[in-house]
Amino acid sequence: MTSSLPPSTRRRLAGPVLSPWRGGRGDASGQPPVRLTATLCRAEEQFAGLAADWEGLRGRNRSATPFQSHAWLWSWWRSYGRRGRLRVVLVRENGRLVAAAPLMLVHRPLPALVTLGGTISDYQDVLLDDSCPRAAVALARALYVATRSAVLDLREVRPGGAAERLYAAWPGVSRCLADSVCLELPGIPMEELLRRLAPASAKRTRRKLRRIDELGVEAREVTGERVPDSVRTMLRLHERQWRGRGVTPEHLRSRFGAHLVRATEALVASGDAAVTEYRIGGRVAACDVAFTSPDLVCGYLYGADPRLRAQRVDIATMLLRHDARFAAGTGRGTMSLLRGTEPYKLRWHPETVVNRRYLLARRELAPALEVFAAQSAGRELAAAAARKLLGRR
Repeated sequence: MTSSLPPSTRRRLAGPVLSPWRGGRGDASGQPPVRLTATLCRAEEQFAGLAADWEGLRGRNRSATPFQSHAWLWSWWRSYGRRGRLRVVLVRENGRLVAAAPLMLVHRPLPALVTLGGTISDYQDVLLDDSCPRAAVALARALYVATRSAVLDLREVRPGGAAERLYAAWPGVSRCLADSVCLELPGIPMEELLRRLAPASAKRTRRKLRRIDELGVEAREVTGERVPDSVRTMLRLHERQWRGRGVTPEHLRSRFGAHLVRATEALVASGDAAVTEYRIGGRVAACDVAFTSPDLVCGYLYGADPRLRAQRVDIATMLLRHDARFAAGTGRGTMSLLRGTEPYKLRWHPETVVNRRYLLARRELAPALEVFAAQSAGRELAAAAARKLLGRR
């Protein structure tokens, strides 16, 4: 922890003060005045030592997901970060962390501050203490100072995320755009999910579920020191499962594997993730990693032995039944199928939820912000044209 370091080292790591101000006065009871102080963290050592304060803040931010956890972001930085580019803005109220924006500087070719987590994170966001009404304004002021000549580009914000409050408090120019599409189902048991299907489709799905049971598939939760090996097994199965069928290239890279093993081990230990192995006769036939927050369950990645297809096992249905049982049993109201509108998801008639992209900048950078917005619109038009073309084939 940073607090255990010598005072001279703490001062060096703390970074520049962005926005110190008093947010109120003490009262007649003798309470000290509320003081909000914002600093910019550029030192990896300081970010590494923020875990306890960071997780305390995340616990006070209802909309936060495991993608905003310190374990996920610090592990991501170790695999994907570039030295000298870290920009984490921290706001404290009388010493307690009440807001944080985990960012890094990029050039593409215009300078921008983007959220840590990158394209492998389905949800991105800042953190705001729900109990601190001044947090959003304080973070907006601090980021206004920190952005300088860069555009602040916050992508993949789930509706209701903390960035909505930041956007509302922003003192400069801003744009809100549509980002990726996610699909969501209610956190209810499989039998209730089946009622969402047409009778013929529900009948076929029940037949698939019986086939899974006939094979004796047993779902086992993995915890403790077995988690890293189980995640590595999942990655191997994932590669075999998608070999020759258009696997996401990043999922095969060593940096991704190292990140997922590190982050998942920590998230399982904190109760923010679950690793499940699906065994047939003692053999691991499939494995998946799911992330959880107070009212959300989302299956992040899975791997399955290609032999399951020959055994007529519907893998997606097997995983969904398990997640539905978990969500219903723990009172989590939503199952997110995360980004993408694949047919196997759409057959369940999920709700379409569109992530948001917030572009924020100083007033003098309005032209640069419009360039970002135009680029985003152009990419969306190209993607829509590609989807339309594929739909005709």
